[in-house]
Amino acid sequence: MHRERVSENVYWFQSSIYAQVTAGVVLGTDWAVVIDTLAMPEETLAMRSFVEEELKVPVRYVINTHYHADHTWGNCFFPGATVVSSALCRRLMVERGIPALDETRHSNPAFKNVKMVLPHLTFETGTMSLSVGKKRLTLFSTPGNSPDGVSVLIEEDRVLFAGDAFMPIPYIVDGDYDQLCETMQRVGEMGLENIVQGHGDIILRGEIEGTVAGNLEYLKDIQKAAKMALRRRNPSEALKKVDVQSCGKSRVYLEGLAEDLHQRNMRFLYLKMKAEKEAAEAS
Repeated sequence: MHRERVSENVYWFQSSIYAQVTAGVVLGTDWAVVIDTLAMPEETLAMRSFVEEELKVPVRYVINTHYHADHTWGNCFFPGATVVSSALCRRLMVERGIPALDETRHSNPAFKNVKMVLPHLTFETGTMSLSVGKKRLTLFSTPGNSPDGVSVLIEEDRVLFAGDAFMPIPYIVDGDYDQLCETMQRVGEMGLENIVQGHGDIILRGEIEGTVAGNLEYLKDIQKAAKMALRRRNPSEALKKVDVQSCGKSRVYLEGLAEDLHQRNMRFLYLKMKAEKEAAEAS
């Protein structure tokens, strides 16, 4: 697991085991806030040990930016902490997260001691704020990667923990293309110092404009590829020919998962466009 100090009393953690998933810690005077957990139990426990043994405070709150397993299944390793999320995140953890964890526990011994801990405190619309020492954390909706996504802004530092709304390769299979474009544009106009992506490395102030532009260009490219596939006899083969590099992203992103995520993105868009076209023809 990698660790870095982002700003005063703000820390970033990145998994060295699974897809460079990230988490954060904001330190207060007497307690700390964790923003997301890591994918593997041992790494989440190592993050907890750092807070308790090196920073010497307990974790009072855990914020989940969205319901996906690699960001929430570690909630159980912070006993006594209040878990915070959007109301939709909690609903999706019940509907999708619990069945997925039950299945995983049977197939992967690493998760045998993991238990689903649902958020205790949620918000439906607007924003939620939390004061941690001298810092104010504001949670607000940033959907697109998933419908329940929220980001956490550390107001004084202009540091944004963006969840999976920002990844080295935008991913929309559980989300919405238009919402993700809108979220990225909005975040790009916030005047931030850093963006902590849900996976991958931190985006620095001088990189934000270019990253947002590159991500939006990538989304346009895969939309074009999906439209092109609609006109081909063999759409699957047509999509395979449009690799991630031709859309401006490196295949080495996320420990080599980029091409697989890219192909899933295009397949998702193609099937959505195909269904819309068939519905229009039938009406």
